[in-house]
Amino acid sequence: MLRAAKKSFVVIYTGVWVLQKKSPELTPFRPILSNFAAQPYFMIDALISSKTRIKLLLKFFLNSNATAYLRSLESEFGESTNGIRVELNRLEGAGLLISEAEGNKKIFRANTTHPLFREIHNIMLKHIGLDQVVENVVRRLGAVQFVYLVGDFSKGIDSQVIDLILIGDFDTSYLAALVEKAEKLVGRKIRYLLYSNIESASIDWTEFEPSPLLLWSNHQPTHTENIEGRGI
Repeated sequence: MLRAAKKSFVVIYTGVWVLQKKSPELTPFRPILSNFAAQPYFMIDALISSKTRIKLLLKFFLNSNATAYLRSLESEFGESTNGIRVELNRLEGAGLLISEAEGNKKIFRANTTHPLFREIHNIMLKHIGLDQVVENVVRRLGAVQFVYLVGDFSKGIDSQVIDLILIGDFDTSYLAALVEKAEKLVGRKIRYLLYSNIESASIDWTEFEPSPLLLWSNHQPTHTENIEGRGI
């Protein structure tokens, strides 16, 4: 469950409920009804045939704060350790992953200094459709200061729901309309927490594990910049 400032999303079958910070209650916008596409916006399967490798690239290269070890990946992927181990060794051997010992566990993470890191990161953004969310929602909305990716995708777990935190002072009705259009485009539901510039000071970032991925900053308008150490 998505958590921020000890609040959580409530998703109902007919649409998305949005948390309004000015009220202690969850206040719904009009339901967001869409005929979601059966496939994501960008099909990485056409480039990479190994499903396990795709899962690992999403796990480590979407949000560089994500880490994992072999047994945790076995549980998360629902696959045998043998196949996962082969792909982990291949990626580590290519220098795309680095590892460190933590007790009796070998913890893996993306090697952010690898020359191909940013390219793979951008491919993952396109695979999910986050580039389209930035282009068709954030850029058009205006007055957005920061946008963070949280929830399952922030953990590198594939999902039909994109969870965002938006910080700024903007027209919420226009936001809902833009989100509805973007959902149809990327084939996923989009839900979000809204914070004004002043209210954003109350966010307890330590509640998020791993740290959220910064998708957008008005100060540096690109979804691949690392602001305040929260993701890349």
